[in-house]
Parts: sequence; structure tokens; C-alpha cells
Amino acid sequence: MANPKRDLLEVLKLELEFLKGGGYRKSSSWRPAFIFEDSPTCLHFGNPSRWKPCSECALMQLVPAEWRQSPVPCRHIPLNEKTETVHTFYQYGTAEDLEAALSEWLMNTIQKLEFERAQDQIDRGGLKSKKSA
Repeated sequence: MANPKRDLLEVLKLELEFLKGGGYRKSSSWRPAFIFEDSPTCLHFGNPSRWKPCSECALMQLVPAEWRQSPVPCRHIPLNEKTETVHTFYQYGTAEDLEAALSEWLMNTIQKLEFERAQDQIDRGGLKSKKSA
């Protein structure tokens, strides 16, 4: 089984790269692009006919339990201390505010996960050293 933090970390890095590359602004669709749903992050990106349940998405680890059964759970991931979400910004914010909050959240979450992974490696290395002593 894959390490969920590693998978999540890869997904978040891909999302940040997509966002910074203007991926949401490049849409040629008749409608604005939806955060997470219209990016390579989504399990359905590029092929909506290959439907998979959102429960298989790495982002579900970040969705509060009370929102996991909603039609689009990733819209309810808290992006900041005020617990604003993609859904909140769709209701009350601007696209620019949403992209800024998303970018900051992605960078902070990536940094946190990288730190945790490095700490796990140090802890595992420390345990091996102690066992061999």
C-alpha cells in the first residue's frame, strides 16, 4: 500500500504547479474552471467517463468528516484559520481571493507534509540506530 502522506504530497505539489501555471485561467470552457475539480488533481480530469468515487481521492484526508458525503467534498477543505473553503469563496469571494488563499494553503500544507515526512525518516533512522547499538 502506498504511503498516504506521500500520495497526498504529490497531489498537492501537482495542484500548486497547475495553479501557478495559470491552469484555472486557461479554461476554454463556457464556464469558469472549478478548483480541484478541473485540475489534474481530480480523479476525473480529462476523462469524466472514467468515474471513480471521491473517497478514492488523496484529498479526502483533508475533508472534514461532516463533508465527506457531500457531492463535491474537496470544496469543503479548510484553507485558512478562518476555515474558509473553496465553497465559501464561491459564495462570498472573488476568483482572485480564492486563488491567493489556495496558493498559500497549498504552500503551507506542502511544507508541513514535507517536514512530517522528513521527521518520520529521522525517527525511523533513529530507531534503527538504537536497535543496532
